[in-house]
Amino acid sequence: MSPHVGFMPSRGAKGASPLAGRVAVVTGAARGLGAAVAGRLSERGATVALLGLNARSLEQVARSLPGPGRGVCWEADVTDDAAMSRTAAEVRERLGEPSVVVANAGLAEGGPFAESDPATWRRVIEVNLIGSAVTARVFLPDLVATRGYYLQIASLAAMGTSPMMSAYCASKAGVESFAHALQAELAHQRVGVGVAYLNWIDTDMVRDADRHTVLRELRAHMPRPARRVYPAPAVAARVVRAVERRSPALYVPGWLRAVQPVRAALPPLVTRLSRTELPRISAHHDFDATGLLGAGARDDAAHGTPGGPA
Repeated sequence: MSPHVGFMPSRGAKGASPLAGRVAVVTGAARGLGAAVAGRLSERGATVALLGLNARSLEQVARSLPGPGRGVCWEADVTDDAAMSRTAAEVRERLGEPSVVVANAGLAEGGPFAESDPATWRRVIEVNLIGSAVTARVFLPDLVATRGYYLQIASLAAMGTSPMMSAYCASKAGVESFAHALQAELAHQRVGVGVAYLNWIDTDMVRDADRHTVLRELRAHMPRPARRVYPAPAVAARVVRAVERRSPALYVPGWLRAVQPVRAALPPLVTRLSRTELPRISAHHDFDATGLLGAGARDDAAHGTPGGPA
């Protein structure tokens, strides 16, 4: 059994982080939130296995990691079972058994469902949902051995869906249910599982989304607190604090926690607003399909995966 078994949550006392000397895996680590989480894990003393599709960007992130930890890169598609199985074996052999896995890799696209490209729509589901399941599957033996912690990056979209983002919302609702199933399934083995409910984060994906009328208008019609965009380093700090505490749920911003008790009311409310607002907006703007968003989409395409932009 691993010498690093069952790390205890931080109690806020001074001293070393419970992550010091441990191995953590972060998918989607080439940029954005994944890179910021990797940096924060390194600051807390963890050795970080950075997984993604852009080897050059991963290496840049690894070289820039602060703190006593270090980073090692693996180029891998989270939807490829065989590649991820090989990667998990290499992480284990080179770094040791991971105690932490952060399933962060994700894609997004927007626009009317009827006009969406089937391959693009499917790719969002594959990366966000299937990719998370593949990640969990290949690293679960390590997490069981170390009594570790798996954090699933989800979204406000898991609690309250919206028009024009059907693939993203479906995938995030799916990963929420998947993580809850793992919570129950692994509790007796003392493996912690958490779900991170995050709102808009200042990443290239969100900046790309704002260039498209359909998604820019979507955010503009959200309640004012829900429109705010949060800097990735600040969100990463909250994510890593949740990892240290083995939290079953994380909400960034904190007010998202208040959405949980009333989430059943959200679909009819969104439908009522959409019935009036979508016709009004479409009278002035075309709602075209966006394709996959951000630099991650370009990496996806360059890696030869379906659904990416030409």
